[in-house]
Amino acid sequence: MAAKIIHVEVTGDDGTALQQFYGDVFGWTFDTNNPGGYGLVRQGEMTGGIGPAAEGQQGRVTFYVHADDPQATLKRVAERGGRVLMPLTEIAPETTIALFADPEGHVIGLM
Repeated sequence: MAAKIIHVEVTGDDGTALQQFYGDVFGWTFDTNNPGGYGLVRQGEMTGGIGPAAEGQQGRVTFYVHADDPQATLKRVAERGGRVLMPLTEIAPETTIALFADPEGHVIGLM
């Protein structure tokens, strides 16, 4: 089975304003009950997150893909000209992510 996109993320200078914008445009309601006020919206199996960019980083749009074997996926990324930006990292119980850049520098996440 092909890998599925399971999460999209938008970050920027003013996470609250971005949440307001996307909420108004698409009718989304965000759960911001977490440190940093990161806004989560759920639609079936897919989630979206909108919030502030990490200090010192520019805003971006990233999509996350579920991979049955993330280590093997990261190996293929490197073999095909991409760069691993963040190795497989547990960010919460049962939630592990990694980030890589494609050959043109676009950031994609594995979850």
